[in-house]
Amino acid sequence: MQFQHSSRLRSEHPGLVASVLAASGIDASPVPDLSPYFAAAKDRLGSGTESDLPEIQAWRRAFASMGLKPTQYRCASEALLRRFRKEGTLPRLHPLVDLCNAISLAFAVPVAALDLSKITGDLEVRHAAGGESYLTFGGETEHPAPDEVIFADGAGRAHARRWTNRQSGLSAVRDTTMDVLIVAEGLHDTAAADLPRLIETVAAELAAHWHISPRTAILDQAQPGFDVRS
Repeated sequence: MQFQHSSRLRSEHPGLVASVLAASGIDASPVPDLSPYFAAAKDRLGSGTESDLPEIQAWRRAFASMGLKPTQYRCASEALLRRFRKEGTLPRLHPLVDLCNAISLAFAVPVAALDLSKITGDLEVRHAAGGESYLTFGGETEHPAPDEVIFADGAGRAHARRWTNRQSGLSAVRDTTMDVLIVAEGLHDTAAADLPRLIETVAAELAAHWHISPRTAILDQAQPGFDVRS
């Protein structure tokens, strides 16, 4: 199974840097201590808002370039930071998802965790053709519009809509999940330095908490793809 971004998407967003991680042996054991990541997020926010952060500003520009209103469709990290700023915490969902959300807060970078057993064939971040299907968390089927950026698998299923806006309920991590793919993406000026640190942080937590040895890679123009199963 190959994960990659399409050449068109990379040409439209040449500053894109992605960090990816593949791991087996995940379970729903209690989450590790997330307080350091919450503290880092509070420090980053300071007296401002998430929209002041360069990581979020870069995604807002990208969404605007795709014809999306940035205040209507937010990247996942902005949505998390906004909720965290207002409520002071995040809801608990699954230990791995909670960890990824907390790290996403600290880095202000979208982090997606997908159940590999629900993905067919290769997974590519690309523009939709118009015939793909997307399963919402509520169980409804949607069809992304042509040219919308999605995470598309070999069966024509979209595992995320509007790029980093919303993941699919189909490949959401749940108690039965064992094999995962974690993807973090950045467009800001220091993404080349920040994304390796982010995925190293995730890998260290997985090794410490689940006692597994994940595989990681940094994807950019020079290395656009990752062999998930090798």
